[in-house]
Amino acid sequence: MHKDVRCIIIPATQKIWKQAMSEGLFDIFIDAGAAVSTPTCGPCLGGHMGILAKGERAVATTNRNFVGRMGHPESEIYLAGPAIAAASAVLGRIGSPDEI
Repeated sequence: MHKDVRCIIIPATQKIWKQAMSEGLFDIFIDAGAAVSTPTCGPCLGGHMGILAKGERAVATTNRNFVGRMGHPESEIYLAGPAIAAASAVLGRIGSPDEI
């Protein structure tokens, strides 16, 4: 993961959480410097664990995007699929897996 990236992994459901745990994905994410949480809607609703400050930018795999959704109204949220989100975390900017 890029040194300037704050990466937060939040599986969508308990089933996905259990699968990721059994596949050893959490070890990979944590070793790369990511924070892993149990399933919750905290950051996507601007509630906790990862809300954005003024001027911060996020690449998120959530399904909605509007001003102030993940924190400060002057933050930026870009919606992407998992491959783009993962590549962006590695690159430190919005990018594609083809660039890695």
